[in-house]
Amino acid sequence: MTNGLLMRTKLKITGFTLIEVLLALSVFALAGVALLSTSDTHFSSLNHIENNMLAQWVASNQLVEATLDEQWPPKNKKGNVDLAGRQWHWQQKVVATADKEMRSITIEVRSDEEDTSAVASLTTYVAKENR
Repeated sequence: MTNGLLMRTKLKITGFTLIEVLLALSVFALAGVALLSTSDTHFSSLNHIENNMLAQWVASNQLVEATLDEQWPPKNKKGNVDLAGRQWHWQQKVVATADKEMRSITIEVRSDEEDTSAVASLTTYVAKENR
């Protein structure tokens, strides 16, 4: 009889209680929410960086065209460019400088023509003698 009692005490059932399981599930749920939030922020940042990079390319290309243009003085212009499957709106602003033989050219690029703020803006100076 002592053998039967001894065997019963050795067979101890182990496992998690309901509270332990619920606590573990809540910890994993919080970790999942944090991971989703981090990945969403990362995706938004990548999208923002891509937009800025593409807008800078458009502005750079337009500055090269303005620099190569032989018309003096350069004129204010607007236009649209397709790049990476998107349409970009650019605006060239020419400003006179203290030197009559030099002009400042600024290219502003927007993703939408009605946007008030530019996604990218680049400035260069051109001289009349280089034309």
